[in-house]
Amino acid sequence: MVEVTLAEIGALTQRALTAHGADEWIATEVTRAVVEAEATGNKICGLYYLESYCQQLRTGRVNGTVEPVVSRERPGFVRVDGKLGFAQAAFAKALPDALAAARENGTAALAVGHTHTCTSLGFFTGQIARAGLIALGMTNASPIVAPPGGKTRVIGTNPIAFSVPDGQGGVAMQFDQSTTTVALGKITMAKAAGQSIPEGWALDVDGNPTTDPTAALGGSLVSMGGYKGWGFGLMAEILAAAMTGSVFSRDVKPLKAPEGPPHNLGQFYMLIDPSASDDFGARMVTLAESVTQDEGARMPGQGRTLAETVMVPDALWDQLSAMR
Repeated sequence: MVEVTLAEIGALTQRALTAHGADEWIATEVTRAVVEAEATGNKICGLYYLESYCQQLRTGRVNGTVEPVVSRERPGFVRVDGKLGFAQAAFAKALPDALAAARENGTAALAVGHTHTCTSLGFFTGQIARAGLIALGMTNASPIVAPPGGKTRVIGTNPIAFSVPDGQGGVAMQFDQSTTTVALGKITMAKAAGQSIPEGWALDVDGNPTTDPTAALGGSLVSMGGYKGWGFGLMAEILAAAMTGSVFSRDVKPLKAPEGPPHNLGQFYMLIDPSASDDFGARMVTLAESVTQDEGARMPGQGRTLAETVMVPDALWDQLSAMR
């Protein structure tokens, strides 16, 4: 393992993305997401994805030069067409309008359509919270989850995230998870490492529980809490695909495949202005005190700090450093 700083990760990521065809400002937005993922220990959404980003820039699965188009069709509804580019760039273009709409109306929706995978949803909801608003976000992904009682993949891991502001430019609570028992990336990482997976994560192609990551990737992942998680995942599918005009999970090819059609995925965010409540801040303090009264208990995301340096496998760092 090699210890590297966040600045080094940022410089490497920016350089690799621009070398493979991304415009500077677009590469900067994606780099911010990669750096935050590494700094928070979210390895699956960090450097793990960089080679894929670069390959897909070269093959055209993602457009690194397109300008997202933002429209505000109704007072409380903002839409951005990502034009098959990076989700980070589309979100960045639309965020000012979405924040303004929520502050004017109390609530607002932001529909992000036709983009590359957004990887970590918390990266986006956290930005909304740091701007002082409550955020709920969701997205869909390539199909890997069958409905309860079925074997045919219908939806993706379909994450949901929410973030709450602390009133001081920070985040009081942040929750970000897939609607499956585990994220798909953990299965693929286990396969690459030659490791088994815990029972309860996945089913094989015949619908039987498996601890073999290869069999899991050929089968389906298990929704968290069974039909309860399935319901959340299905709602994420409805909002992320049907409300944004993007594709349903069933039509998305594997996200990291170097070639193939663009992802064309969507994300959907709800923004809520807490100033609509006269005592929101005080009530959040009361709630947090209740949650943390026992030693070791905390609000989700509370106390999370960004690491200044992170450990990266030597082979991965060498491979990414050599990308031109």
